[in-house]
Amino acid sequence: QVPLVESGGGLVQAGGSLRLSCAASGRTFSSYGMGWFRQAPGKEREFVAAIRWSVGSTYYADSVKGRFTISGDGPRNAVYLQMNLQKPVEKAVYYCADDIQASSVLEFPADYELWGQGTQVTVVS
Repeated sequence: QVPLVESGGGLVQAGGSLRLSCAASGRTFSSYGMGWFRQAPGKEREFVAAIRWSVGSTYYADSVKGRFTISGDGPRNAVYLQMNLQKPVEKAVYYCADDIQASSVLEFPADYELWGQGTQVTVVS
């Protein structure tokens, strides 16, 4: 597996913004979709957003819809997550994921094969 390289995490006050980046420059297999998940301490990994490359379709968890925007580059080498962080409960480790097996859905961890190391996002009031 090829690890994804994430960046952009940090501490932000509620109402602020962060932009997460995930690069897959060392990828061996074709990517069919990429997504973002987050995991808070003691919680299960939660779907945040995803993009399907073939048609550029994007998907969002209801909890972040309208505040987060996922996007990617043309060569499918990177995916981004622009976040308007309004809730302290959104403090979590955010993970980038890569679907290299053309999963029919992109809203569950099992739909992805490659994962980044995670980047910490802290939201304070």
